[in-house]
Amino acid sequence: MKRVLVAGGAGFIGSHMCDKLLLRKDVSKLVVVDNLWTGRAENLAHIKDPRLHFVRSDVETLQTSDTFDEIYHFASPASPPWYMKEPKRTISANLLGAFRLLDLLKKGGRFCFTSSSEVYGDPLVSPQPESYKGQVDCTGPRSSYDESKRCTESLLFELQRTQGLDVRVVRPFNCYGPRTRPDDGRAVSNFITQALTGRSITVFGDGLQSRSWGYVDDITEGFARYFWMNETDYRGPLNVGNDREISVLDVAKYVSSLMGGVPIVFKPSPPQDPTNRRPDLTNAKYVMPEWSCKVSYEEGVAKTLDWFRAELKPRAPKASAIGARSPRQRKPMQLSGFSSL
Repeated sequence: MKRVLVAGGAGFIGSHMCDKLLLRKDVSKLVVVDNLWTGRAENLAHIKDPRLHFVRSDVETLQTSDTFDEIYHFASPASPPWYMKEPKRTISANLLGAFRLLDLLKKGGRFCFTSSSEVYGDPLVSPQPESYKGQVDCTGPRSSYDESKRCTESLLFELQRTQGLDVRVVRPFNCYGPRTRPDDGRAVSNFITQALTGRSITVFGDGLQSRSWGYVDDITEGFARYFWMNETDYRGPLNVGNDREISVLDVAKYVSSLMGGVPIVFKPSPPQDPTNRRPDLTNAKYVMPEWSCKVSYEEGVAKTLDWFRAELKPRAPKASAIGARSPRQRKPMQLSGFSSL
């Protein structure tokens, strides 16, 4: 039986991965550490499984004498407005978080890291294969996220080379879906939230910049297959995403049409906004030939809209199943088996 730690497990993708991990019969304990910076306690409130234990803490300062058979590192903001506002904190969560988590990994354990397609920067090659070195500006406004992902990859793959670390690294492409924060700031959630709250949909630039939109169920299924379900000799990293490329403007128009024709307004493009994103899935097809992104963006956006409609509906406040703590409070929650929390 395995003890598993998920850093950032109350976040958008992390919480979906917790659902998948708890389907496993070989997991005896699942510890989630999250400081609720961009994660939300509500993302885990539906889980009643006694194997889940929540610890509120920054990942890089987590105190415990316990060790784990598998560690999953999702602890980082992924939306430009969030990581551009707090670059030091973003770099710390990714890189120093990885250093701390590596100390908690049992000998022979597996370390799984969620990197990003942002490691390719504003690519000159499309689609982007894992071998593409990318075009990232290490002094640019997005660099705290891009470079901390790249540096953490470097750390992990060098430990793989020098110490035989069992590592799995994925590079997701533009994931969206339920459990995204209403104030997340990325395109799909932004468009839907604006439309549902009676505002115009904001498109930056001309909207012709393209992305490959992957619905969260498809993306996390790909993660699970690479992280633990499929045996493979591929050493990573691995692109996981939808290779159907669609412009931001087309998505805005689609959301508008679902909401009865919400107006679309244009604003200046943010600095260094990538012009395109599309994964080369050659390695993904080798590692997990049975996997593909099955949910079309039309279906996925409609599902996400339905979720946000329910989420934004006014309702009486209630205590979280994880604990009725204000997100502003920083003190971690005390759980058995952990010291100095």
